[in-house]
Amino acid sequence: MLQQTPVARVLPVHQAWLDRWPSPAALAAEASGEAVRAWGRLGYPRRALRLHAAAVAIVADHGGVVPDSYDALRALPGVGDYTAAAVAAFAYRQRQVVLDTNVRRVLGRAVSGVEFPPRSVTKAERAVAEELLPADPPTAATWSVAVMELGALVCTADRPRCPTCPVVDRCAWHTAGRPAYDGPPRPVQTYAGTDRQCRGRLLAVLRDAPGSVPKSRLDAAWDIADQRERCLASLVADGLVVATGSGRYSLP
Repeated sequence: MLQQTPVARVLPVHQAWLDRWPSPAALAAEASGEAVRAWGRLGYPRRALRLHAAAVAIVADHGGVVPDSYDALRALPGVGDYTAAAVAAFAYRQRQVVLDTNVRRVLGRAVSGVEFPPRSVTKAERAVAEELLPADPPTAATWSVAVMELGALVCTADRPRCPTCPVVDRCAWHTAGRPAYDGPPRPVQTYAGTDRQCRGRLLAVLRDAPGSVPKSRLDAAWDIADQRERCLASLVADGLVVATGSGRYSLP
């Protein structure tokens, strides 16, 4: 839920989600379309489908209990390296290398002396993180939380608070005079007029409807016809929208 979405927007949706589905079994018992509906206006709605699919797999393969091994977590639908490591570390207090954007930025600055890490995780980054991770599993889990919070609250992407940083005297980037990033251009997120916005408009129509809606309702949500048709087709292909026949559409 938090991917490229402010915490303030996520918190009410997260709480409502847990109130409605306090366990994987509760989520798995409902249609996947209800997960999409509850996702609301958060970004990346395919994650709602993957959460539902993961809940179904947890019920079918793990007796409704979220597995505690990295490999079992990694095998769940939609779960990648970061999520599997984070769940194993934070829920089960295991020693795992947890590399999110914040952790990578802290390690890049403190150890490698660069303002921003590469776009994708490298073997060198993973080796540095593994070397610094405490050997004791519970301590390692606490370390991972601490580094993540340091990146989120102090060593931020813009306007880092170096004077209040507890490791500023050991930071290679700060010691070098905080050299500016000189790597490949960093991607700039845009939204207005994009396919993401169009898809969001179409999904909003379906979320607000109790059942299926005629195609004309979707046509009215976005006035650029070729983009609208392309986005609707992509929503159907992604499993977020179902064509129910007679020119009508609904959530799955």
